[in-house]
Amino acid sequence: MDTYSLLREIADSWVLIALFGFFIGAVIWAFRPGSRDTHRDCSDIPFQHEDRPAAGHRTETLS
Repeated sequence: MDTYSLLREIADSWVLIALFGFFIGAVIWAFRPGSRDTHRDCSDIPFQHEDRPAAGHRTETLS
């Protein structure tokens, strides 16, 4: 068996299984019960300073 065929066989079976396992782990991690508050905080980042600019940032006007 040549090297290409061996690597192709490994990639078609074991690497596919490993990547599928990684995908399932990432989905379970994202939808775990304790992550709801973290996701809510991250989704509110663009709206934190709606009424005024963030402290420490200088706004420049074009003239």
